Amino acid sequence: MKRSAELGVVTLTMLNVAAVLSIVNYPAQAEYGYAIVFFIAVSAACFFIPTALVSAEMASALPHDGGLYLWGKTAFNPTVGFLTVSMQWFNSLPWYGTVLTFIATTAAYMFDPALADNRLYVYFAILLVTWGCTIVNLFGIKLYARVSSVGALLGTILPSILIVVLAALWLFSGRAPAIPFSWPAALPQLHNLNDWMLLAGMMVSLAGIDMTALHITDVRNPCRTYPLALLASSVIIIAASAAGALAIAVVVPPGALSMASGAGEAFSRMFDALGVPVLTMPMCLMLCIGAVTTVFTWLLGPSKGILQVAAEGLLPPVLARRNRWNAPVTILLVQATIISLISLVVFFMPTIGGAFWVFMALSAQMYMIMYILMFSAAFMLRVRRPELPRPYRIPGGLWGIGAVCLLGLLTSVAAMLAGFIPPASIRALGWNRILLYSGGLGMGTLFFFSIPVFLLRWSRRHAGNVK
Repeated sequence: MKRSAELGVVTLTMLNVAAVLSIVNYPAQAEYGYAIVFFIAVSAACFFIPTALVSAEMASALPHDGGLYLWGKTAFNPTVGFLTVSMQWFNSLPWYGTVLTFIATTAAYMFDPALADNRLYVYFAILLVTWGCTIVNLFGIKLYARVSSVGALLGTILPSILIVVLAALWLFSGRAPAIPFSWPAALPQLHNLNDWMLLAGMMVSLAGIDMTALHITDVRNPCRTYPLALLASSVIIIAASAAGALAIAVVVPPGALSMASGAGEAFSRMFDALGVPVLTMPMCLMLCIGAVTTVFTWLLGPSKGILQVAAEGLLPPVLARRNRWNAPVTILLVQATIISLISLVVFFMPTIGGAFWVFMALSAQMYMIMYILMFSAAFMLRVRRPELPRPYRIPGGLWGIGAVCLLGLLTSVAAMLAGFIPPASIRALGWNRILLYSGGLGMGTLFFFSIPVFLLRWSRRHAGNVK
């Protein structure tokens, strides 16, 4: 089936913004005041920028279907490629629970805040968003690109601009900022475990710029368009993250920004302080639009990587099925079913917030494994396949890409280790709970990692075509 390229620089930029940037993170980041600039700068320099550089080179060298699977396969072998794309896909499954839970609770805040603690409401809201986004994704890349672009504009970029403008008006009116602007305030307290947790969380919040490589065959002139879109979206994502978090911090005192009450209440406090409480409901609506757009964008992205794996015979052939719009219909339906089952955890955790945290921590561990494999593949591809044309090439020769990949790899390992640090509420309960949390997180990560290993062994027995 011949496909026409649908994605240009602007559309691909918006897809990147939709995949990575989320104003949901702003209130949590604002709790750290002026020091958030340090955390975002370090995360960008050590993780986000290396990821973007590596993604640009790999996509321009291999502008074909498969994304991370193709990168790992070409640099190493199909086994590594499969493990890499599997970690991207499996990472997204528990992660959906964090975003979908947020959507449900924020939507409840617009109508009846008591619904945010109603498990039945939360679960059915998750089902509605999951299956609604899945059905729309079945209609192919053209509709996907339009919905993602409009959603990123309405749910992320415009509300970010609104937050920054209102905070600037607050300061220009002569009011004192709620946080001190000084060198001591700008530096983190790295002896504090919470600051290490924030740094790990910042890495995860800036992850995902690589996901749109899975759409490379839908991009017009990909060797030029993809690097340009990465550059534009990187500037938007880093600038908006820093400006948005600071805008909230200068208006609302950090002590009033407890995430236990949710992002909706954090913005309510901000707008009350600004004297425009009427903006709270529209902001909650835009929060929901942005979060739904993120879910919508991710549902199709990693699925296309799994589709390529199935097309090459490493998975049951039924998973390689496409519909008339070229969408991976079987994988999308299986994915929505798995998300629906995983989300049942909201009925069993002591609190819905507890379920949210478990989803987020498990997702982060698998994503860091994926990045470790991705940075390793990028370096080995330059070593083993130097003859591949690379319209975009990380400068500095082998030393240059080696330094970028090593920085990204070490940062991923550090973020993964920091992710095992439990939140303060769990640490306060003693070593038993700490060990239970860390051990459970490790077992969950091992469980998801074992699934592609099992599937590879199954493929070897039935097809004998995996190296």
